[in-house]
Amino acid sequence: MFSLFKKEINSFLSSIVGYVVMLIFLTLLGLFLWVFPGNFNVFDSGYAQLEAMFTLAPWVFMFLIPAVTMRFFAEEKRSGTIELLLTKPLSEMQLILAKFMAGQFLVLLALIPTIIYYFSVYRLGNPVGNIDSGGFWGSFIGLIFLSSGFTAIGLFASSISENQIVSFIVAVFLSFLLYTGFDALAGLKIFESVDSFIIALGINSHYISLSRGVIDSRDVIYFVSFTFFFMMLTRLVLESRKW
Repeated sequence: MFSLFKKEINSFLSSIVGYVVMLIFLTLLGLFLWVFPGNFNVFDSGYAQLEAMFTLAPWVFMFLIPAVTMRFFAEEKRSGTIELLLTKPLSEMQLILAKFMAGQFLVLLALIPTIIYYFSVYRLGNPVGNIDSGGFWGSFIGLIFLSSGFTAIGLFASSISENQIVSFIVAVFLSFLLYTGFDALAGLKIFESVDSFIIALGINSHYISLSRGVIDSRDVIYFVSFTFFFMMLTRLVLESRKW
């Protein structure tokens, strides 16, 4: 399992595409936070805070993570190596876990440089250090949980097609739908009596809750369950090849 994990990491980092994807993520965040004028700009806001980063990051993740995961199973199917992998002494779940951990590791590689933004705002605060550190780290942890959910979606999307572009589009669509769809659904009048329940089913409400800096066990359980659900769907797709 560890050898497969290393293979996926090496394969991604040996390609220029891997570096381009991470560079695009960091460049987009950096431009919106420090260069482009507007509500997201740190200097224009007048406050020593990075809420804008955690508002922008999920939307960038919707494209970044599918770009990372789209090849995981789709390429194996296209090249025919999926059959070889399934004959090795690895269960479907171990195979999925190895690819999931590889995807999460790559996302973390893209996330770690954003800590520089925290120290920059920390130093720019008046007085120095005038930043809600608890809120930042809570949001950062929330972003990691969010990325795990999107990674699981990406794995599932990659498992249902041998075309990487199709996998990418399906992953982006599902990520967008599950991030915003329940909030939109709850806004319909016919669901007024159960709007709170519907909102709680969506990713956004739990991500916002973690972004307040309080690690609530309910939010953690939600993201773990969400990730596990899509990993099990991926396993079901892989097992269907034997039927």
